[in-house]
Amino acid sequence: MATLLWILAVVLVIAGVYVLLARRDILWGIVLIVVGLLIGPGGVSIFNV
Repeated sequence: MATLLWILAVVLVIAGVYVLLARRDILWGIVLIVVGLLIGPGGVSIFNV
């Protein structure tokens, strides 16, 4: 389960960076990056309550 969460977090952060740089949509980019950091098992995971 931790591996799946880690992969999902990486995908969300990469998508957030793409949205920030390529599409110039700052709000959605920041939202995707923050959600990726919250889901990631290495960070502040919302599933470790």
